[in-house]
Amino acid sequence: MGRTLFLIHGMWGGAHLWTNYRSFFEERGHTCHAPTLRHHDVPPQAPPPEGLGVTSLLDYAADLEAQIRALPERPVVVGHSMGGILAQILASRGLCEKAVLLTPAAPRGVLALRLSVIRSFWSAMTTWGFWRKPFKITYAEAVYSMMELLPEDERRKAYAQFVHESGRAAFEIGFWLLDGRRAAEVDEKMVTCPVLVVAGGRDRITPAAVVKNVAKKYGAPCKVFPEHAHWVLQEKGWEDVARFVAEWIEAP
Repeated sequence: MGRTLFLIHGMWGGAHLWTNYRSFFEERGHTCHAPTLRHHDVPPQAPPPEGLGVTSLLDYAADLEAQIRALPERPVVVGHSMGGILAQILASRGLCEKAVLLTPAAPRGVLALRLSVIRSFWSAMTTWGFWRKPFKITYAEAVYSMMELLPEDERRKAYAQFVHESGRAAFEIGFWLLDGRRAAEVDEKMVTCPVLVVAGGRDRITPAAVVKNVAKKYGAPCKVFPEHAHWVLQEKGWEDVARFVAEWIEAP
């Protein structure tokens, strides 16, 4: 029996990132909804929308919650990267039948600032006031942090689709200790649905060691794909990840 799936993309992205997975899941009989986050539905070369820089994780979560509540049933929520922390927030609000966290950003309390993560965000973190400005990482940072395993032509194509991201949201994730609003906080006791966590063994922006700690927070299984990095939605062999996720979703 097909499930309703709600697919949440990560930083700098849009619904287009789910093209492979959406087709894969729909061929298995599932119904997929893939929203685009607030201020992300713009042409990649357009100036960042007004207000993006101070958009909070809580703003994204509020939009997604409204969309989920409009569905006829609770969906299986699948989040990638920043979408993974948004999935955790939504799960804590009782909105998910199941939750799948693909190379997820870590919530408050899970230390994620490894050297590779700092290098991934270096151009943003060394810009004064980044926490209230829209930003994009550089192409070199994108390759290092996320797209190492993609062929060069696919890297260029993927980066050309990047839009600006919220500095506030990045700050809330990376510097949660300084965030008085505690936007990235998730009460694990409120997450009562089944949770699956997936890590890439070669991931630099959400390293597998960090992702394992996310899984530990929820007492959830963590599957590490050792030959994958962060871009599990499009890397060679993405079908293996999608199949593993689909089989877990479809299990009773």
